[in-house]
Amino acid sequence: MTSVLYDVPGPKAKRLARVISVIAVLVIAGILVAVIIALAVPRTTASGQVVPGLFDPSRWDVFNDLVVWRSIGNGVLGTLRMAGIAALLAIVIGVLFSFARTASLAVIRIPSTVILEFFRGMPVLLMMLFILLVFSTGAYWAGVSALALYNGAIIGEILRAGIAALPRGQREGGLSIGLSPVRTRFLIEFPQAARNMLPIIIAQLVVLLKDTALAYILAYSELLYVATKTLPNFFGNRYLYSFFFVALLIYLAMNLLLSFIARLVAKRTGPGGRIARPRIPRRGVHPQVDIDMSRVPDAGVGGGAGPLQ
Repeated sequence: MTSVLYDVPGPKAKRLARVISVIAVLVIAGILVAVIIALAVPRTTASGQVVPGLFDPSRWDVFNDLVVWRSIGNGVLGTLRMAGIAALLAIVIGVLFSFARTASLAVIRIPSTVILEFFRGMPVLLMMLFILLVFSTGAYWAGVSALALYNGAIIGEILRAGIAALPRGQREGGLSIGLSPVRTRFLIEFPQAARNMLPIIIAQLVVLLKDTALAYILAYSELLYVATKTLPNFFGNRYLYSFFFVALLIYLAMNLLLSFIARLVAKRTGPGGRIARPRIPRRGVHPQVDIDMSRVPDAGVGGGAGPLQ
C-alpha cells in the first residue's frame, strides 16, 4: 500500500539521506569528543591553583565515603517527596479545572478560565517565591504549591481538550438515557478523555519532576541543592563537578524512567492497544452451533417446518 502524503524517495534521495545521516553522526561524535577532552584537561583557577580534570581519580575518591551516598539519597528522597505530593495535587486541580472550564454556566466557566490562564502564565520560580514570602509556608510547601498550581492548570487544559475531542454522540447518548449533564460529564466523557490523554499527562509529570530543581533557590534540600551546595561546602569545591555529574545522571535516570512509562502507556492505551482481535475461522471450517432439538417444531399439516435432517 503506497502513501499519498509523500513521494517514495528515489535512489538519489536515499543516497543524500545516507550522506546527511553520516555527517550528522560524525558531527555529534566530534562534539562529544570535544566535551570529554575539555572536561579531562586540567584547569588553572584565578588564584593560580591547578585543578585536575574531571576524570582524574582524585576527583572521585570522595564517593568511597558512605556519607556522600547517604546525603545524595536524602536529596533524591526530598525531590521525590516534593514531586509526588505536587503530582497528586496537580491531578486533582487539573480535574477541577477541566470540569470548571467545560461548565455550561458562564459564571463558573469565565472565572475559571481567567484563573487557569493566570497560573499558566506565571513562572514557576516566581510563584514559589511569592508563596514563600507572602504566606510563609516554608520551602517545601512553597515548592509543592507552585508546582501543583502550574501543572494542575496545564493538566486541566489537557483534559479539557480531551473532552472537546470526543464525539458529540457520547454526551447526547448520556443525556438521552436520563443522566444529568454533570453525571454525563463525570461517568461518560471524563473517563474517555482521561484515558486518551494519559500519556500526555504523564509527560507533563516528567516536566514537574524536573521543575523540582527550582526549589534550589528556596534552599530546599532536594537533589540539586545537596549535590551543588551541601556536599561541596562540606568536602570542598574541588568535587563540585563530580557531584554535579552524579546528580545529572540521577535526574536522567528518573526522567527516562517516567518517559518510558509514558511511552508504554501511550502504546497500551492508543488505537488498537487493548482491542481484542476477532478470531476468524479458517476457510472451510465453520464454527460449531449447538441447536436445542426440543425447540424445533415437528412437521405438521399444512406444510409446517419439519425436523432438521
